[in-house]
Amino acid sequence: MDKEEMVLNAFKKAGKPLRPGDVAKITGLDSKEVSKIIKKLKEEGKLIVPKRCYYSLP
Repeated sequence: MDKEEMVLNAFKKAGKPLRPGDVAKITGLDSKEVSKIIKKLKEEGKLIVPKRCYYSLP
């Protein structure tokens, strides 16, 4: 499983909007790396921003 899949799975399992720090704790990845992955996934339309500093699946 690649890192993008790990991040997406964290959102699927949580079932609610998460902050990048929450995703880092769930996945065990570095928070800076998680932020980069979230930014990329957001640009690809795989994540949305329901409220400031939180991300979720569309």
